[in-house]
Amino acid sequence: MRHVTIISCLMFLLVAPLIADCSMADKKALEDFDRAWGDSATKGDRAALEQVYASDYMGMTAGNTLNRAETIDNQVRDAEKARGNPQPLVTHDYYVIQCTSNSATITHRNVTTSNQDGHSDTSYSRSVHFLEKRNGKWQVVSNAGHPLGEGAQVMYLEHEWNDADIKGDASWFEKNFASDMTNISSRTGKITDKMEEMADFKSRKDVMTWAELSDLNARKEGDTVITTGINHVKGKDGAGKAFDRRVAFTDVWVKRDGRWQVLATQGTDVK
Repeated sequence: MRHVTIISCLMFLLVAPLIADCSMADKKALEDFDRAWGDSATKGDRAALEQVYASDYMGMTAGNTLNRAETIDNQVRDAEKARGNPQPLVTHDYYVIQCTSNSATITHRNVTTSNQDGHSDTSYSRSVHFLEKRNGKWQVVSNAGHPLGEGAQVMYLEHEWNDADIKGDASWFEKNFASDMTNISSRTGKITDKMEEMADFKSRKDVMTWAELSDLNARKEGDTVITTGINHVKGKDGAGKAFDRRVAFTDVWVKRDGRWQVLATQGTDVK
């Protein structure tokens, strides 16, 4: 199992980070602010939205630039149209938050799932929000969003891989490993298939508790994406002894049945 080469891909920010003096409590408060903002937009709560957006707000989405009044009017109107009709399920995850005492950036993934004629369709996008603290309260001064390219989608899947390994979620691997996938172990060089990988995962004694990625890169060719990088992982082996490893990896993803699956993975220990 490639559980020693898992990827934590927080990751490819499109904006330069601010001087970070955020505490974890600050970041949690900003994430809560972002989620409450999303709930207000879904409900069309004009009073709440007027507290969210700064008076000089400008938003850039889908090639359009909108001011504060236009943005709030659109969100209230969209919420009214949506009432009583089935709506896609939208979730926000993989938050990256940087802040100072008076400014912040919030970046996250959006996953939109809709059902049409009994078929589920999922799309992915990324949002980047810029905030300032005014009169002691956070307000949004600018906002941008765009669909995720397929290379970026796979990079987020690498992050999901990381989460699934730490949580021991075998179902993620059953779903996202191609039936004909192969793995080359970073420690022994042994080649294994999906069946062997799943058996090893379910019986493994090692526990991974932390991972950090560097040098992550994704290249797309047709229906294939190749990701490379260096992964630093920590945890405990079956005897309870702590391990601390760095692994250079190459993962090959192939698009089948409309979704990306792992076709091959290989790691090399880095001293």
